[in-house]
Amino acid sequence: MSPTAVSTAPRSPRRVALTRSTGAFRRFTLLVVISLVLIAAGGILGLMIGSHSIPAGTVLEALRAYDPGIDDHRIVILSRLPRTVIALLVGLALGLAGSLMQSVTRNPLADPGLLGVNAGASAAVVVAIAFLGVSTVQGYIWFAFGGAALTSLLVYMLGSAHRSAATPARLALAGAAVSVALGAVVGAILISHEQAFNAFRYWAVGSTLGRGLDVALVVLPFIGVGVLVSIVLIPSLNAVALGEDVARSIGATPGLARAGSALAVVLLAGAATAAAGPIGFVGLAAPHIVRAIVGPDHRYLIPGVLVVGPAFLVVADVIGRAVVAPQELQTGISVAILGGPLFVALVRSRRMAAL
Repeated sequence: MSPTAVSTAPRSPRRVALTRSTGAFRRFTLLVVISLVLIAAGGILGLMIGSHSIPAGTVLEALRAYDPGIDDHRIVILSRLPRTVIALLVGLALGLAGSLMQSVTRNPLADPGLLGVNAGASAAVVVAIAFLGVSTVQGYIWFAFGGAALTSLLVYMLGSAHRSAATPARLALAGAAVSVALGAVVGAILISHEQAFNAFRYWAVGSTLGRGLDVALVVLPFIGVGVLVSIVLIPSLNAVALGEDVARSIGATPGLARAGSALAVVLLAGAATAAAGPIGFVGLAAPHIVRAIVGPDHRYLIPGVLVVGPAFLVVADVIGRAVVAPQELQTGISVAILGGPLFVALVRSRRMAAL
């Protein structure tokens, strides 16, 4: 037998699968390391950069031995540290929610707004400000979360009405209808209530500025439960990705996977929107970044999004502050500026053109 015949023998499927798995794991490890470095660098720069620049030595001193009598220490601990923590939590929650929605709806452009999260939260905040006199973040965060959760559940119920499965198309149509209806209600209230308009416009732009650690503590349990549900759903999501018939044949339950994903999205996106307002592009961009590097396997996709989402939002927030320093650019605006080109590239890609 010639050496050529030996070298051209086809590799076994098991060996091919093992090679692909090893390559995906290496890319996943590299992605996690890079994301953690970006989070650390962005976090440190976020404590230094702002309307008033603070030297790195002063930042470290404030973290080691906080002195409330020093102005720079108060800025670091009471303002910029909570802003960074909120950015980490919101980035994680929005990225993971977007990943679940894209997987369940099979829509590459799905983000937390698809299930009416932003519309429900906005409507609840407007009602709280206009009719209940709520004026603080700590006050209307509960209304925002409740509105987002109830609206998302309503969309899921409408999408699965008349004993039909909650298909991606039905969920998208139900979400669009509810969002339009609530948007009209919000507009009507804002036109007739100037005070509500002035307070709402600050929240609606999306910002991590002005939120304290108490806000982070409020949303942390909801985000934690959402993360746990998402991790538990990883095998089911991989099965559903093969198609509903194949998923049922291997023992998975597509309906249960969709219901669990909807619950996780409600918890994650609702908490994130309540804490920082309707920040866009994170839920769209983070899953696509991870999927482009490690592939569609949820064993890598879900954990990858848990680090890429926070890194994306923290870096965008720091870039926004650095570009307009000594002014402060709202987080939602800086994320949109950074995510806009990514969105355009996604729409113009061959994969999207084929949809």
